[in-house]
Amino acid sequence: MLGYYSFADVLVFIAYGLVLLGSGWLFNRRNKSTQDYFLGGNKMPMWVVAISVLATSQSAATFLGGPDQGYRGDLTYLATNIGAFIAVGFVAIFLIPKFYQYKVYTVYELLERRFGSAAKRQAGVMYLFGRIFASGARLYMAAIAVAMILFGDFEASSVIAATLIITLAGLLYTVYGGIRTVIYSDVLQAVIYVSAAIAVIIVLYNAIPIGFSELVNALQNPAPGEPSKLKLIDTEVDFSSSGVFNIWSVLTGFVLLNIAAFGLDQDMTQRVLTCKNAKEGSKAMLMSVVMVIPVMLLFIVIGLLLYIYYQRPDIMATGQGDGPVPTFAGEAVTIFMYYVLTEIPAGVRGLVTIGIIAAALSTLNSGLNSMSSVLIQDIYRPWKLRRDSSATDTHFVRAGQLGMTVVAAALALMACLCYYWQQYTDTPLLQFALSVMVFSYSGLLGVYFVTLFSKRGSPTSVAAALVVGFMVPLLMQPYVMDALWPAAWVTDIGFTWQLMIGTAISTLICLTGSSAREANANELN
Repeated sequence: MLGYYSFADVLVFIAYGLVLLGSGWLFNRRNKSTQDYFLGGNKMPMWVVAISVLATSQSAATFLGGPDQGYRGDLTYLATNIGAFIAVGFVAIFLIPKFYQYKVYTVYELLERRFGSAAKRQAGVMYLFGRIFASGARLYMAAIAVAMILFGDFEASSVIAATLIITLAGLLYTVYGGIRTVIYSDVLQAVIYVSAAIAVIIVLYNAIPIGFSELVNALQNPAPGEPSKLKLIDTEVDFSSSGVFNIWSVLTGFVLLNIAAFGLDQDMTQRVLTCKNAKEGSKAMLMSVVMVIPVMLLFIVIGLLLYIYYQRPDIMATGQGDGPVPTFAGEAVTIFMYYVLTEIPAGVRGLVTIGIIAAALSTLNSGLNSMSSVLIQDIYRPWKLRRDSSATDTHFVRAGQLGMTVVAAALALMACLCYYWQQYTDTPLLQFALSVMVFSYSGLLGVYFVTLFSKRGSPTSVAAALVVGFMVPLLMQPYVMDALWPAAWVTDIGFTWQLMIGTAISTLICLTGSSAREANANELN
């Protein structure tokens, strides 16, 4: 509800709108070929690509979920970057050189060289299906915040309207400019939402009437019998959803999650493919992981400061023993959004709001272009050329723009479905956003491990591995277990362990395939 915002906030909104219009005009260049539209002509600067990868990975889920993680928990989420560094090393050694060697538009073209066009098409469809889940969930989280801002509630009608507004804005901003526009706009959006996070930290820190050393001590000793909120490494063995950030999960499931994100997910990998060579692409990916750590820390620190602000009345002299119950329009919200809507100073509230929108647009724009590239290059283009070999690159650029529109509609629909989906789970926002990525990643990881490190597999086993890899994590979801499994079998399994199990099963299934065709094919090894 705009009544929550002051004149200073409105000025911030106007400034952001003008920046969007100006940058859109500057970056939206006409593209003459699919290489320009989907790969930026392989001329993108390494540092720009690195920031774009950072912005893509740090979505509205991080903006809203990061503070929630700090408020509820500790710093253990930062340790997941150990898995990210291991994964980036794997991708830089085994995947990126092959992407550049074969001059691919999408990462799934590697499968075509080994198993034929059907495998590429199947992997592309699985990616699209999984990315609709993941990006749709992030869009939903941004829509919640926008609904509260514009309509003063987050009833279903308000969330749906907010979803359509964000989707339309993202589509209009990127449909003509292609990946070049997406990457440069990512840099702009990253600057905006990082600035918003820094502003919130400054405001909160100044509102807490103790020095830095006392603040650190308060976080190390939050309450009698409670563990330190500054714990970085969790060594407890826990396979449930509450243990997904322990070190065992980081060194297993998070490594797989990041291999899939950086090497098999077109949404992230497409940016790396816009660099001029494999070496530059690998550097951009590594730099993005290094930059993620301080950015992620910013949002977790917001949550830690909110804990002191609301849960330590002895420090704040508020007289409130348990802090506020974070509700808005009668519904539970994250503590960060509660603070933004009720207590943050004028001007900063507007900056935080556009920070949320910037994070949402960054992730949405990335998904639109990457999903359109798979839809057109892996599925539509081969079909079209079989029927009309004279089809020009201009035709496929226009098809890519239409593909963005189709993808935008699918993401908006998924975001609306997520409104009802999350009603059946108590999973924190950050875990919810990460967990939905597991559905497509399990099968893709299994297939690519077989492709890279064995000579086995067949088109049939690839298809079976992709389907089973999707179904295994789905069958481990609480709402599915409750509906299908006997009560004695129902258990809580963290999404990283779901990924481990799904990847292992899909790998074994893919290994069962073998045919004479593969023996004579161009091997990737």
